[in-house]
Amino acid sequence: MGRVFAILCFLATLSNYTVHGDDAQIYIDVGQAQVKKSLIAFPMPQYIGSQSTNGTHLSAGQNLYRVMFNDLSVSNFFSFVPQTAYLEDPNKVGLKPAPGTPGGFNFANWKTIGTEFLVRAAYQIIGDELTMEIYVYHVPSAKLVLAKNYKTPVSAERLMAHTFANDLVLALTGKRGMFTTKIVASRQESNQPGIKEVFTLDWDGANVNKITAHKSIAISPAWGTKGDKIAYTAFAYHPEQKVRNADMFIYDLKTGKRLLVSYKKGINSGAAFLPGDNRLLLTLSQEGSPDIFSIGADGTGLQRLTHGPNRSMNVEPAISPDGKRIAFSSDRAGRPNIFVMGMDGSSPKRLTFAGKYNSSPSWSPDGKMLAFAGYDSDHFDIFTISTEGGGLKRLTDARKPNGKPSNNESPSWSPDGRQILFSSDRSGHSQLYLVSPDGSNERRITDDGHNWDKPKWSPFLD
Repeated sequence: MGRVFAILCFLATLSNYTVHGDDAQIYIDVGQAQVKKSLIAFPMPQYIGSQSTNGTHLSAGQNLYRVMFNDLSVSNFFSFVPQTAYLEDPNKVGLKPAPGTPGGFNFANWKTIGTEFLVRAAYQIIGDELTMEIYVYHVPSAKLVLAKNYKTPVSAERLMAHTFANDLVLALTGKRGMFTTKIVASRQESNQPGIKEVFTLDWDGANVNKITAHKSIAISPAWGTKGDKIAYTAFAYHPEQKVRNADMFIYDLKTGKRLLVSYKKGINSGAAFLPGDNRLLLTLSQEGSPDIFSIGADGTGLQRLTHGPNRSMNVEPAISPDGKRIAFSSDRAGRPNIFVMGMDGSSPKRLTFAGKYNSSPSWSPDGKMLAFAGYDSDHFDIFTISTEGGGLKRLTDARKPNGKPSNNESPSWSPDGRQILFSSDRSGHSQLYLVSPDGSNERRITDDGHNWDKPKWSPFLD
């Protein structure tokens, strides 16, 4: 992760950003209830350097294009002009329009086929350095919307592609894109059924990186609010007592250092960082039934926030974006349901009343919605509900290959609020998926023989 931060800084330093026309113009209004998809033409980037004997230049261009195309596709802002509909060959015209540029492309050829946005890009490789220049035009007004140069090591081509997608979304919507964000999750190895470790990966499932090596069960990871720390629970061995206990750790992604935060007998789990990352919430079962506590990131200053009632379970705390409320799961009303309370544990309010078991609440970035996993008849599905109560909506409804309903669990919102991450066993293994908050555009982002659990989406990292 330290290398990723360094490359991001490298990209930011060496990129020249230009928006032409009215700087404040918004081309895509994300405030609309349903955003109409814009028709975008996105030809393959041209290679303008010396060709490599081993074909590296071709694979780099294909990878750049594949990642950028996937990012723009998952944004749900665009539909793509088929290449068969192009009226001119992008490889035979320049990146800038004629007649101002001799041999440039013709706006009329793209306007005729209904194109709203046109992306023109070129790249080259010199040694271990990859550069790309890219232009995005609003075809109906013949305006240049975005012009940018990127430079980075060839090994960071995926990060370059994600950075462009972020820049384009920002230029067209005025809102940040989520394409350089990460996911953290626990994964059970297919050949080691008794072991789970914690991994980070790109939002699209690439660059899987193991950050724990307890050789036991490491679960329930959670991002710090700055994206540079991860708290998690691991069944660590205590040689004095010759037992394993569910202890809580914090891992620093920049330094690689690991801190044991809480190791009280029983469960130390369900972490959620408070703003500033100096304190976090967790669930402790030291006195029998699990309750929610606050603790300093250095393991000091333990404070209890819930007290049952009647030895009820209070677990899975999630802090609102403004840092003023806590959502959690509790069986104080009989069956587990979703509640919201103040940061000091005051004024608990029940939000869910349907279903047999509701768990894993996750706040939308604007604080207006909660996603959660609800057990309905014989399986879990992902639901959303207003944080004031009401507006319950089911987002998932998938079946396994044998026709039985799948379990869809552990939702987590993307930092831009346009996606919800979750795990599902619909393929036979528990894999990671995305769905839009309206229940559309489901897509799978991991595809392996492992079992992924409790995924969490990072905050913005750049």
